[in-house]
Amino acid sequence: MQPLGIDISKHDFRVALLLGVKVRQKKFRNEVGHFSALTDWLAKQGVTTVHACLEATGTYGEALAIYLYQAGHVVSVVNPARIKAFARTELTRNKTDRLDAMLIARFCQMHKPAAWVPSPPEIRELRALVRHLDDLLETRTQLQNRLGNALSVETVEVSLQTLIEAVENQIAEIEGKIQSHIDSSGDLRVCRDLLTSIPGIGALTAARLLGEIEHLRQYRHARQVVAYAGLSPKHHESGTFRGRVKLSKIGNRQIRKALYFPAITALRYNPVIRELGRRLEKSGKCKMVIIGAAMRKLLHIAFGVLKTRTPFAENHRLAA
Repeated sequence: MQPLGIDISKHDFRVALLLGVKVRQKKFRNEVGHFSALTDWLAKQGVTTVHACLEATGTYGEALAIYLYQAGHVVSVVNPARIKAFARTELTRNKTDRLDAMLIARFCQMHKPAAWVPSPPEIRELRALVRHLDDLLETRTQLQNRLGNALSVETVEVSLQTLIEAVENQIAEIEGKIQSHIDSSGDLRVCRDLLTSIPGIGALTAARLLGEIEHLRQYRHARQVVAYAGLSPKHHESGTFRGRVKLSKIGNRQIRKALYFPAITALRYNPVIRELGRRLEKSGKCKMVIIGAAMRKLLHIAFGVLKTRTPFAENHRLAA
């Protein structure tokens, strides 16, 4: 199976096809209606099936990845940090779309990354809704900050207040659609109810977790979920040097963002996490370390209630 490296961007993508010692490259438009041009080009190269590899770049590459998967190709969607690290091992000095596609193709050939399977349609829709909601919330905050700095110019204040009102209406509408979407899906509804039984996790946080980690309860161990979220501790030790332990942050930032404020709430109202926070505080840990540990523990508990299909209880035995 021939490796196909794909460097994706918003409007187009470049591919590099490895054919033994030969390399074939071409640029295509990143639009669903034009994806068939890639299939035609592969056929002209005498290739029917490829192992396509592209970076996880938000929504830019999702439609192409789904198209290739449905066409019968093996698809791998990899963390950009892996490609960046691979580039360092090859002492890459330049960066262009052409070189990036080649680099990804060589990475695919050497490392044979795991095959990717697209999320079910209901999960993709939920993910799109919660991410759009987060964008709207961020927009509202920006507008409110600008309103506070409008220097009492009436025209500007009226305009900003109108925009804020429109955004708030959209926020309410999207929140309603998220709730309706989850309620209409039996499994999502059950999972939402299990997650909201955990003190600190509300309906929106549950929706964010279900949208970002569609296979949350299918992981074998909670630490795999923690690693996926980038919440694993990162140690820095060399000889006698002992650096501060930090979060790795190599993972899904949307999950970390979703858990930050719930973790703060859980430190006050969740008995398990409150006890964890007190213990860490007594040992001299700083505030951010305690919050990071609370985020990690909250994700452990979320994994446990979904894995066991049992609502939260203080003496809940987590699946691990």
